[in-house]
Amino acid sequence: MSIGLGIFLFVVGAILTFALNLQVDWIDLDLVGYLLMGAGVVVTIIGIVLLVRRRQTTVTERRVDGNGREQVNERSTSSTPDPGAVE
Repeated sequence: MSIGLGIFLFVVGAILTFALNLQVDWIDLDLVGYLLMGAGVVVTIIGIVLLVRRRQTTVTERRVDGNGREQVNERSTSSTPDPGAVE
């Protein structure tokens, strides 16, 4: 979702900067467009980094048997996301 938001911000910023020839006294639309394009690039890069990062899960199970002894099992998995998977 963040990659789509980044692309959307970039496109809106490009439209404000390059396609719109409108002058408003109280705001500079070119500056707003450049700011939106910069924010779009940053959001897209963050989305890609979060998509590619490694994922690690640790599961801890605690059991008490009939004699009052506690048994602890810990399982850890580390994986990278499947390139074909869609989140």
